[in-house]
Amino acid sequence: MTESGSSEAAALRQPVPGAADGAPRFRRVMLKISGEALMGDQGYGLHPPTVQRIAAEVKAVRDMGVEVCMVIGGGNIFRGLQGSAQGMERTTADYMGMLATVMNALAMQSALEGMGVFTRVISAIPMDQVCEPYIRRRAVRHLEKKRVCIFAAGTGNPYFTTDTAATLRASEMGCEAIFKGTKVDGVYDKDPKQHPDARRFEQVGYTEVLAKNLGVMDASAIALARDNNLPIIVFSLDEPGGFKGVLQGQGTYTVVQG
Repeated sequence: MTESGSSEAAALRQPVPGAADGAPRFRRVMLKISGEALMGDQGYGLHPPTVQRIAAEVKAVRDMGVEVCMVIGGGNIFRGLQGSAQGMERTTADYMGMLATVMNALAMQSALEGMGVFTRVISAIPMDQVCEPYIRRRAVRHLEKKRVCIFAAGTGNPYFTTDTAATLRASEMGCEAIFKGTKVDGVYDKDPKQHPDARRFEQVGYTEVLAKNLGVMDASAIALARDNNLPIIVFSLDEPGGFKGVLQGQGTYTVVQG
């Protein structure tokens, strides 16, 4: 990021002054969800009712006046690492995974606009007939106009995950926090579905996440968030109203920060 871009981002990350009870704690946030979150109970693809439910969560937050960015993975359609493990050339497999994220972004756009929410799908790989190419200043302007920006195609480079893409775009957009929607209500020391005695962290540091391999995001994403002092809030996307509630400081979640 340029020096001027860094100063703009830092200015946007100042805490909301005097936020009242029930008021959102952030002005601009990044929501990162996996592609698997869109497939519901299916084993593959998109489950339209689930897409609609998540879109309604995003709309509720946007209606509070919060500027929302999104990054959606592509694992419900194709995952580059799996393709590579099965003998496919890694770069080709990763590009296929990037295209899967574009499909998911378009599905989310359709659901949101069906609810009256203006959106822009912005791709790191130019495909002008489908969505906009990534131009930072244009994306910031969309956010200022209260459009939901859905960033697709990762960083546009192989070997980088959508976790890293979400952290990169959040930093470039001046987001105040990354919200990681998962199937559990925070970060645990071990898998809570397999270990009833798993302990949930209220707060955990970036270094501890890396040292204990807690699986919040990949190491590159955690390091980038640490370097930009960008908190990661992990919450359950399956909890109705969870996204809005966590923004208001309610519910159960884990904060990853310095």
